[in-house]
Amino acid sequence: MLKDKVIMISGVGPGLGRRMAIGAAKMGAKISLACRTQSYLDELSKEVKDLGAEAISVKTDISDPDQTQNFVDETVKAFGTVDALINNAFGGYDMKPLENSDLTKWKEAMDIMLYGALHTSKQVIEPMKSNGGGSIIMINSMVVRKPLPNHSDYATAKAALRGLANSLAIELGPYKIRVNSLYMGWMWGPAVQGYVKQTALENNISEKEVIAGITANIPLGIIPEDTDCANAALFFASDLSKVITGSGLDVNGGEVTF
Repeated sequence: MLKDKVIMISGVGPGLGRRMAIGAAKMGAKISLACRTQSYLDELSKEVKDLGAEAISVKTDISDPDQTQNFVDETVKAFGTVDALINNAFGGYDMKPLENSDLTKWKEAMDIMLYGALHTSKQVIEPMKSNGGGSIIMINSMVVRKPLPNHSDYATAKAALRGLANSLAIELGPYKIRVNSLYMGWMWGPAVQGYVKQTALENNISEKEVIAGITANIPLGIIPEDTDCANAALFFASDLSKVITGSGLDVNGGEVTF
């Protein structure tokens, strides 16, 4: 599905980022990986190459536009072009009530989740135009559609990211560059597994009870697997979605559907 396509993935980590990289490798892509931790990049890059894929890794602080430009430049240098960019980086937020928030953390959240995606998206426009088109995928969150307490910093950054994606879809459409968003919910991977375990310990209940509380609001009755959520992003990176742009796809088991 992605044979010989050059896929850039920012903010790769042990959950969704890793699953997108592995999925892309299995589908035949050439992969460029970025995050702030070189040791993890080395580990994931080896894992991807062991699957037979071509891959590079570029240590990148996504909040620094000079470093995101280097991420793009190194990708083009290695593979000649960019077919898809998946803006996956997140961080900076501290999940506190606004009245108790440190607004410097808000700025950090915006620098990473909004401006990081903004700069990288802007910087891939020329390579994608030269390539005859491309796909930009914004990893967003259902919190934009379903407000949660103590998430105002995270939700504000993600809501701004939604506005950016919608505008870029119109601006870049004439160049055959598609821009779409994915609204992720609960994802079964390292982060949620850790949350379930910690919540069970703190409340002296079983992990099954914690999971049951989460899935009570999910029509499919499951916490979606990281791998299944990754597949939605790879669909938007592929030609199977070549006439879809400006779309917002809910990937949360039906917890939010509009």
